[in-house]
Amino acid sequence: MTTGLAGELIPAVPRPTPFAVQERDTASSARRGRLRTAHATIDTPNFMPVATAGTVKGLTPRQLIDAGAQIILSNAYHLSLRPGVDTVEAMGGLHRFMGWDGAILTDSGGYQIMSLAPLRKLTDEGVRFQSHLDGAKLFLTPEDVVGRQHQLGVDILMPLDECVPAEAERSAVERAMRRTTAWLERSGRVLLRPDRHLFGIVQGGLDGTLRREHAARLAAFNHPGYAVGGLSVGEERGVTREVAAVTAAALPDDRPRYLMGVGLPQDLLRFIAMGYDLFDCVLPTRNGRNGTCFTAAGRLNMRLARHARDAQPIDPTCRCEVCRNFSRAYVRHLCVAGEMLGAQLASLHNVHFYLGLMAEARAHVTAGDYTAWAAQRAEAMDAGERA
Repeated sequence: MTTGLAGELIPAVPRPTPFAVQERDTASSARRGRLRTAHATIDTPNFMPVATAGTVKGLTPRQLIDAGAQIILSNAYHLSLRPGVDTVEAMGGLHRFMGWDGAILTDSGGYQIMSLAPLRKLTDEGVRFQSHLDGAKLFLTPEDVVGRQHQLGVDILMPLDECVPAEAERSAVERAMRRTTAWLERSGRVLLRPDRHLFGIVQGGLDGTLRREHAARLAAFNHPGYAVGGLSVGEERGVTREVAAVTAAALPDDRPRYLMGVGLPQDLLRFIAMGYDLFDCVLPTRNGRNGTCFTAAGRLNMRLARHARDAQPIDPTCRCEVCRNFSRAYVRHLCVAGEMLGAQLASLHNVHFYLGLMAEARAHVTAGDYTAWAAQRAEAMDAGERA
């Protein structure tokens, strides 16, 4: 037994990790590993396309598989509102419901505690939401959240946690840490199948000392993996990197480290160097719907007039379906005309780009030159952002 933030006793239950580090970069903390789940074995580092409501917007499961996706992320809060967890369970679980055979990780609703603050009431017992869809009431306890994810039949479950904005005062950050710790302890009491993995989530705001403290507290739970939440919530990118580095160093080396909700592809390369293994972000599809594409030379706004007669593919170095078959001129035409195919093609390219970057990162860890390669790739993308 160990002592938690509020003095409570926390059982350090032995939990075997489904994760194994296979290779390491000698010049950084980057590593290549494998994470076993019921539906797929995931090669890490890896990126999870975001399927909040059970769909990666505009893309089919087959397109995701062809792009290299092994795991996607959905959201238990949103699925609870629509179509309802009971409905998904009755349809055979989330995998069968959406026609996806790979792994699924579900977020809990912790981020919505911050993003939907005007529509919720928060107590130590749980959180009461007023639906942003129709005003219906939804009360979630830590136990409820894990139970709902178990009903969905997903592979990796996130506990309920309290995420605070970047400008939160220290007292609010410490309260959120205490609540998140207590909620994780309660979440761990819910019985799960052995092949379903409940991760812990580290909070602590932008204070490196609090981050280290919370990481150490949660490591005592001995969970199969650990996520780092509460970043990319309004702070500068440089601050995100600093806090992420401190937190990664404080987490167990033999467990997967998941950095939640970040970020630009060049930043993912830097986070991999810190020892992170999993990422998710809405940027590939959100930017795609707005006509912005990620490339090895930075982002391209496909709506700009300079692409109107450009016969090049979006990214000459990319081998995705879009870049093999369509020109910048055509993709620009679709985006400017408001054709839905424009958003779909841009999103497909972006997801392929992110997943391809992860595959390259794994290969360069194996080759032993990750640090030099990542620095070159990141600088090329940063230079494109500045141009």
